[in-house]
Amino acid sequence: MMPSPHPSHRGEQFREKLNDEVIDLFFSKNYLETIQTNCPWLLRYMATAVITNPRRRTKVADLVRVIQQERHAYSDPMTEFVECLLVRYDFDSAQERLQQCKKLLATDFFIMGAMDNFLDNARLFIFETYCRIHQCIDITMLADKLNMKQDEAELWIVNLIRNARLDAKIDSEKHHVIMGSTKPTVYQQVHILIHNTYFNT
Repeated sequence: MMPSPHPSHRGEQFREKLNDEVIDLFFSKNYLETIQTNCPWLLRYMATAVITNPRRRTKVADLVRVIQQERHAYSDPMTEFVECLLVRYDFDSAQERLQQCKKLLATDFFIMGAMDNFLDNARLFIFETYCRIHQCIDITMLADKLNMKQDEAELWIVNLIRNARLDAKIDSEKHHVIMGSTKPTVYQQVHILIHNTYFNT
């Protein structure tokens, strides 16, 4: 007989399933049109659902597009964080918005339970975006952008490398992260080109 999953694991599975369902529902054509027309403040929950669900990264481009379309009607620290990081690549402003997101998460009943998950994944978004632009990264500067102490940031990066989520190595003497030399695939290059062309027109 198979042992039953630990209660915390079952809870995590439930949250992931619920998160998937929220994403599927909110991004369906009819719901998305309703949100854009009548209740753009729900973009906050769409952003939270996408950021806290690494398996649904395919929805990031759709999220960015909707946030940009509705910025005249609604914005808050969540939507501004997405725009600062993934449209303008303004890491300092993204970090400021992330601190505001923390305060927002602490007061919003519907997403306050997602605070730790949101902050962890938001930092991962910042880190991944920064790594796509830079080959050699100073850990002290990176820690500042992630709002972490230097030793915490270094340990966090070590865990990313250990879990095969990052192709990089750490130069402990210089306190640098050296990114792997793997070049983007043709698909990735085309995707980046299309993304930049779309958002810069």
